[in-house]
Amino acid sequence: MNMIFISGGRIDSDFALDFIKKHNEDTIVAIDRGLQFCSKKGIRPHYIVGDFDSLSPGILENYESDPDIYIRHLKPEKDDSDTESAFHLALDMGADTIYLLGATGSRMDHMMANLQLLVYGVQKGVLIYLIDPNNKITALTRSVTLKKAEQYGNYVSFFSWGDEVTDFTLKGFKYPLNHYHLTNTSCGLSLSNEIAEDQAEVHFESGVLLMIQSKD
Repeated sequence: MNMIFISGGRIDSDFALDFIKKHNEDTIVAIDRGLQFCSKKGIRPHYIVGDFDSLSPGILENYESDPDIYIRHLKPEKDDSDTESAFHLALDMGADTIYLLGATGSRMDHMMANLQLLVYGVQKGVLIYLIDPNNKITALTRSVTLKKAEQYGNYVSFFSWGDEVTDFTLKGFKYPLNHYHLTNTSCGLSLSNEIAEDQAEVHFESGVLLMIQSKD
C-alpha cells in the first residue's frame, strides 16, 4: 500500500497538487496543520491525525461529520510527533511506501525529526520519501539500482546516517567509488554526484545510507 502524508510544513501548492493527481490511487493522510492545506485545496483525506493545536478553528469540524474519514485525536503532551503517530497508523495498515509532503520548512528541529523517521521507517520495512519541488530524500539499508530516466533532478548525494557505511561502491555515476568506507564526517566525497549511464548501482555492506536526489 502506498500512502501520501500531508504534513504542516512548507508546501508548494502546484507541486503538491500535481503529485497527488499523479498518485490518485494512494491513501492520503492529513497530519495536523496539513489538514489546513487539504481544506484550502479541496482535498479529501482518508485519514486525519494530530493534536490540532496549530489548526485554524472550524477546519476539523468540517471533516468530523464524514463517516468515511478516520480521525485520530492526539494529546498535545505526547512522546511521538504527529507525523510519527501517523507512521504507526500506516504501519498497522500494512503500508510499504510513504511519500511525505510538507516536511520541510523553517523548523529545523522538525526537519531533523522527519529525517529520523525515514531511518525508523526503513528499519521497519517501509520506504519513506521526504519530497518537495527540489528534493527527494530516503534512507536505505540495502543496495539499490537507479535508472537515469527516473531520477529526481540531476544530482544524487549520499550520507552515512550512523557512524559508518561500509564497503560503499558507486557504479554508473560520473564519480564512481569502489569499496569506500563512508563515515558521518565524510563531507564532500559523496556530495552532488551525477548518474552517467542508463542505470547506476549503489552498493554497501552495512549501515544506514541517506540518499538525497536534488535539483536546482
